[in-house]
Amino acid sequence: MTATFTAAGLAQRFGLDVVGDGDVAVDGVATLATARPGQLGFLANPRYRNQLATTQASIVVMRADDASDAPMTALVARDPYAAFARIAALFEPVAEQPAGIHPCAVIAADAVIDPSAHIGPFVSIGARSHVGAGAVIGPGCVIGDDCVVGAGSELVARVTLVTRVRLGQRVRIHPGAVLGADGFGLAMAEGRWLKVPQLGGVRIGDDCEIGANTCIDRGALEDTVLEEDVRLDNQIQVGHNVHIGAHTAMAGCAAVAGSAKIGRYCLIGGAAGVLGHLEITDQVMVTAMSLVTHSIREPGEYSSGTPLMDNRSWRKSAARFKQLDKLFRGMRGGEKEST
Repeated sequence: MTATFTAAGLAQRFGLDVVGDGDVAVDGVATLATARPGQLGFLANPRYRNQLATTQASIVVMRADDASDAPMTALVARDPYAAFARIAALFEPVAEQPAGIHPCAVIAADAVIDPSAHIGPFVSIGARSHVGAGAVIGPGCVIGDDCVVGAGSELVARVTLVTRVRLGQRVRIHPGAVLGADGFGLAMAEGRWLKVPQLGGVRIGDDCEIGANTCIDRGALEDTVLEEDVRLDNQIQVGHNVHIGAHTAMAGCAAVAGSAKIGRYCLIGGAAGVLGHLEITDQVMVTAMSLVTHSIREPGEYSSGTPLMDNRSWRKSAARFKQLDKLFRGMRGGEKEST
């Protein structure tokens, strides 16, 4: 049965104000452009304000200055996007996972599984590992030796915790992610690579989320660490001994090399790279496809790379880039002659 909520009920539940008919009800959410009657939308970006005149949404979450002339019932919020996210969660179907261990699972004799946890089919759990209360271990997951899955955490499917991985509470890890694999530690000796043993582990704080096919390597001596509420997108590489501060978010295909330290409340854009052994202070935004080559000591927004242009213009610019040093030296020489 589809749940319905009135504007007045949503306002009371989430601490919002109603402008218009509080009895209007919705049974789903959508964008302003695609909403039908009986759905709730949101206006967070001023560029979409003109869609208020044409949307069929019955309720729209918006700021106070947009609500005065809205043609539909408005829910007024200081941050419409955050309010919309909380409301949309009411309509997300979440399958209940029964407590217990599937008969196809393989559990080490000395592993400790809380009776309220769900262990799905074809799961393997290694020696001395612990799975906490209410945790959900989805199909095909592999939990190696000496791992801890905190209460309320969920490994969706085919997640691998290799060894010495400790998850806090309410951690969510999406399919294909690998935590605790060997870090990329090598030493050159007598013309051949010598593998450096990776003796550390991985520690993930409470309320973190790790995207599909993301890899977090275990530390060489100390642990690789994600503090609480870190959010990682899909296909991200986090090298050994990296430390990521609380509430930092990283978009897809970003990569952080070993022993780098990223502060709290940072935003790392898609396909950005951070070189090893660098430090990024709190509240730094690195835009997409940028390469961080030195430590960042001051909060702010940072970018690197060249802007997109048509290929013909780019080829000309690339050719001229090689001439910059010659032009610079010529200018310096002219300055010295003039003085």
